[in-house]
Amino acid sequence: MHIKTIGKFTALEALRTRLPLTSILVLLLLLLASFFVRELAVTEAARFQTAFYSAAARLCAVFLVAVYVLASVAREFNDKGLEAVLALDVRRSHYILGKLAGFLISALIVAVTLSLPTFLFAPLPAAVSWAFSLTLELALVTALALFCIVTFNMLLPAAAFVAGFYLICRSMEAMRLMSAYPVGSNDGWSQQVTQGLVELLAYLLPALDGWTRASWLVDGAPTSGELASIAVQGVVYLALLTAAALFDFHRRSF
Repeated sequence: MHIKTIGKFTALEALRTRLPLTSILVLLLLLLASFFVRELAVTEAARFQTAFYSAAARLCAVFLVAVYVLASVAREFNDKGLEAVLALDVRRSHYILGKLAGFLISALIVAVTLSLPTFLFAPLPAAVSWAFSLTLELALVTALALFCIVTFNMLLPAAAFVAGFYLICRSMEAMRLMSAYPVGSNDGWSQQVTQGLVELLAYLLPALDGWTRASWLVDGAPTSGELASIAVQGVVYLALLTAAALFDFHRRSF
């Protein structure tokens, strides 16, 4: 009951803070920018427009969701609203799960809003796959942001960690290639250690560079196996980040 109530009011907070309206404004700005890019293209204008919009929409969606989650929880910490909630005999696990549920609803709204133009730019299977992957990616970012703000309890360190984690996951394939084929000599022990560390990170972190790809919209939809892999990764890492947030929140004193 507490989880449902906290989730409901968290989702309503997104409406009061105009997160859906902000998503619509971002959509309109990105659409205008994509048409501008289309006019600049000499050939394959539609492909350039689709690729630009999908890449920009993905980054904007991640930014909106991460900043909203971090700012919302930080505001509760600073306004002493958390102490008032916990004083009402609400379990800490119910608070975290309720906040996560409300934030996931907000992330779904952002994902659906920014995915709408892709149904005009690309075939239906490709657009559905892209929207599905974006929803899972925003869910993962939501859980990550909640974990970071609970752990650091300060906006700037939490935002820096979220940004660093996301950028590393997005560029992991490039890091693996650079560590495997360095510009200089590749027979030193330092290069082997670096390559081993990068491979370890690639094994532990989600492969976000393969999620929500612009190529799906311009070249064709991903296979069912690719989507299944993304779904499994999303569920596993969402569960891990939620468990980490619950553990860290339980050990804190208020």
